[in-house]
Order: sequence, then C-alpha cells, then structure tokens
Amino acid sequence: MTNGTGMKADEIKIEDLEVFANHGVFPEENVLGQKFLVSVVLYTDTRKAGKTDELSLSIHYGEVSSFIERYLREHTFKLLERAAEGLAEELLLHVKGLQRAAVEIKKPWAPVKLPLKTVSVKIERQWHTAYIALGSNMGDRKRYIQDAVKSLDEVRGCRAGAVSKLIETPPYGVTDQPDFLNGCMELDTLLYPDELLDELHRIEKEAGRERILRWGPRTLDLDIIFYDDLIWQQDELCIPHIEMHKREFVLKPLAEIAPHKRHPGTGKTVREMLDDLEKSP
Repeated sequence: MTNGTGMKADEIKIEDLEVFANHGVFPEENVLGQKFLVSVVLYTDTRKAGKTDELSLSIHYGEVSSFIERYLREHTFKLLERAAEGLAEELLLHVKGLQRAAVEIKKPWAPVKLPLKTVSVKIERQWHTAYIALGSNMGDRKRYIQDAVKSLDEVRGCRAGAVSKLIETPPYGVTDQPDFLNGCMELDTLLYPDELLDELHRIEKEAGRERILRWGPRTLDLDIIFYDDLIWQQDELCIPHIEMHKREFVLKPLAEIAPHKRHPGTGKTVREMLDDLEKSP
C-alpha cells in the first residue's frame, strides 16, 4: 500500500504485546481467561514526524498498545478470527493517520490436547477508495442524492469524501422518462466490494427504489464505478463499472473530483475517457 504520494507506506511495529483476556470457544475460557500475544504492524506516513521530531505527527505506539489491551480485555469472542477482525477495524476507525493494519493474535495455551507453541490468526485490513455514481429522476431528486451521501457517510467503516456538483442529463437506455440529476462521490471504506454493494442496495431501497424496469425511472441509483485499482467481475457486480466509458453523466461529474484517476484496465484517465466520449460522433 502506498502513502498517498505513490510511495510505499512506512511501518510501526508492536510485537507480542501480552494481554490477559477471555476469548475462546469453551465456556471456561470465557470465565477464567488466559494470556494472548498480540502483534500489529501499523502502516502510515512517518515522513513529517521524521523531519520534525514531533510525536503528534506520527502514531503513538504507547497509546495504541493501551487501546489494544483495553479492547481485547473488555470484549469476549469465541474465535480468534472475530477478535482479530474487530481489533483491526477499531484501530482503523480510531487511530489517526493509519492506512492499513496487520494484526496477529497468538494463543499460547490453545486447548487442543497436543504439544504446540501457539495457535494464531493473522489478518490485514485497510482503507479503500471507491467512487460512487449518484442518480435520481423521481420526486425530490436533489434531496434523494443528498440523503444518500449522508447515509453512506454514516455507514460504519465509510467516510464520505469529495462530492461533485449535480448535473441534469437526459435518460439513458429507456428515453421515455424524466431527466436525471447525476453526480459522483469519493468514499473511503473498510467494506469489501460486495459488502459495499449491499449497503448501496439498502440505501436505494430505503429511498423507495423498485427494480422493475432496467434503466427505468428511479428515486435513487447508486453504482460503484471504481474501487481502488481493482478489476472485479461477478454476476452482480463488475468493477470498474462496465459501461462507465460510454456514460457522460458518469464521466463528467467524476472528472470534477477525480480527473486523473486511471482505469485499471485501459490505463486511461477519467479526463481522457470523457474527452474521447465528447469527440465521438
């Protein structure tokens, strides 16, 4: 992962922090508790701290260590997988400047009735950047879109970024319907693409969206256009959006907030794709 300059992120490591907590499948583990060893790698940008010698410009590993100990002590999980997932998410949500976290939780006294040193689970989680297309052509179109931006910002593990101006555009596909308001937004998210899609569908449904006619009128339309530089193809979801290069109502607002974002398949920037579309007959 890069640090925003295109360069590899720096690392701050905490290794084998001892925590006494109550995690395990067996009831006695939840009651009696046991020792766990926690190691984390915090991926961030230490450049400013390294140039100024100011702790406030880096991540305070002492405070993070206390955060880890408190979180694992105050919660009880059956699985190491759940403990690691929850801890990684909490770190990413609450530690300023943290871009990615690698978390390993070791269990030295795993009850397997065989000689072993430790059992452990190690995961990596990070912030991702998605671009979402916004559209509406029914009712109070502007309010539906504004409410969608607010709803996405309120989803746990999502942070709304730049939002484009809204433009009015003729309908695409089925032309016998009202004009659309369209825009795009940037979204930082911890959600995986399919999880993000579920949230978009939930927000559309809450806005009264009914999936009756393809390209038909709708109170709210939310589409994932980009997700990092991922190329993802499934029945329900294709990333980048498969028809984005044909849609001025996507490219024009997207070019306002991310003109230099490159399509991971073609290498073209959003601005170049928009220029190509505007030049086409």
